Amino acid sequence: MNIEFARREDAQQIAEMSRDLIEAGLDWRWRPERIWRAILDRETAVIKAEVSSRLAGFAIMRFHWAEEAHLDLLAVKPLFRRSGIGATLLSWLESSALTAGVSIVRLELREINKQAMQFYKHRGYQTVRNIPRYYSERETAIAMAHDLWSDVSAREIK
Repeated sequence: MNIEFARREDAQQIAEMSRDLIEAGLDWRWRPERIWRAILDRETAVIKAEVSSRLAGFAIMRFHWAEEAHLDLLAVKPLFRRSGIGATLLSWLESSALTAGVSIVRLELREINKQAMQFYKHRGYQTVRNIPRYYSERETAIAMAHDLWSDVSAREIK
């Protein structure tokens, strides 16, 4: 597996993955143009995971705030799930956040996505609140957050 920053030629595939794996049944908001703008944004990290030169997963995190980052999207193609790709993408972004002095990572996910909720809980994210009608004015989101410094402190104490 190879993790690297996404490039312009990746925008279409990433957008389609978002449409099919994250936004299915909702309005398609993360179209190729928006992905390309995120790739160009110096305060946003758009990374991809490749396996045998094939796109297996991607993640987008914004670092627009002094002490907080926002994980906008993270997806892994079904064929590659449960192989550590999602965890590797998330760890890469969290390490980047710590290096940048960011202590909190926030995200929202669809309430119906129990698998993703377990994935994030297993990695230290906690539910902050429910946001009714967040997605396309009809689906509830679960807002989650993770204090990265608490993990660092815990490791230092051991």
